[in-house]
Amino acid sequence: MSEQPIRWGILGAADFAQRQMAPAIHSARGAVLAALGTSSSEKAAPFQSLNPDLRVLDSYDAVLQDPDIDAVYIPLPNALHVEWTEKALRAGKHVLTEKPIAMEAEEIDRLIAVRDETGLQAAEAYMIVHHPQWQRVREMLSGGVIGTLRHVTGFFGFNNTDLSNIRNRAGDGGGIIPDIGVYVYGSTRWATGQEPVEITAADLTWENGVDVSASVAARFQGFTANWLTSMRIDNAQRMVFLGDAGAIEVHTPFNAQSYGEARISLRQGMTVTEERFPDAAQYVLQVEAFGAAIRGERPFPWTLEDARGTQAVIDAVYEAGNPPM
Repeated sequence: MSEQPIRWGILGAADFAQRQMAPAIHSARGAVLAALGTSSSEKAAPFQSLNPDLRVLDSYDAVLQDPDIDAVYIPLPNALHVEWTEKALRAGKHVLTEKPIAMEAEEIDRLIAVRDETGLQAAEAYMIVHHPQWQRVREMLSGGVIGTLRHVTGFFGFNNTDLSNIRNRAGDGGGIIPDIGVYVYGSTRWATGQEPVEITAADLTWENGVDVSASVAARFQGFTANWLTSMRIDNAQRMVFLGDAGAIEVHTPFNAQSYGEARISLRQGMTVTEERFPDAAQYVLQVEAFGAAIRGERPFPWTLEDARGTQAVIDAVYEAGNPPM
């Protein structure tokens, strides 16, 4: 590892950045939280508590123009992700953008082109692929421990009726599918290495122009999938992979530690075995993986092409689903 740490800047003092990514950057090996773009001293205070030397700059552009910043993390509203990712790349910064990195798959083509033109690292912050429980699930499926995969089912939800919350605001790219559909759709794709052949059903519930629940059925080559995402139910998350010789259940697939312990159950006949991952910090692992990619040590495991694949599924769900009423 290079002695010089990667110096990170964050565009905006988003609550999620404060709670998860800023501490992860601060804790990651080979990384330092160096700058924050915000005009609010009140919002900057929790970030400064991590690093008293943090430079608080009064605009996003000021962070991008800072020659002492190597990489930026973008937690802005979904509708702004493409614009600021491109700006960051053209400013010579590596960029890790919160999911979903775009609102349509074709927008990601533009980012791929700029990434390739600049030679910089650019990726979506899809943290679960860095968690050892998901790496283990992928390994188990490819190793055939449950025989032939026949069906995947998954659900992810929480209760959020606050109309001022960004998830409930259509103009900012809100909606349950962009917010957490990326997890049930993307984890299925990544774990199995397959793309859906068809979205066979999509029942969407809309409120104020925003999809608040989505029940989706899909067909893959050799197996089917059913996914439920909602922000009108109590906290719940689970992924299950059913084969003809066993089943894998991921008990806390997405919010490991905060929702519950990261744990996998493998059922083969009447025998159940469990694997637990109590200490893995997926956001820290994500920052360290991005740093390794910047230094050329190993490829980042979730590329823009991977993000485009999940966004294509999201686009297909919207196309198949019932429109806003």
